[in-house]
Amino acid sequence: MDVSDPRFIYLLAALPIIFGITLVGDGISKIIHEKHKGWISLSFGIVFLLAVLLGLATLRQ
Repeated sequence: MDVSDPRFIYLLAALPIIFGITLVGDGISKIIHEKHKGWISLSFGIVFLLAVLLGLATLRQ
């Protein structure tokens, strides 16, 4: 599978990154509204984004 294929980039990079950003945004929103559970969503979002970026870096080698 060619890593530079646009379908590959969209399915394995863009969609998971958008999901991770949504988790981070939800966590920030909850923290702003003083809900302590926002830290959980924020941390899962950051970990998810790091996992996606690490996976992409591994595939490109």
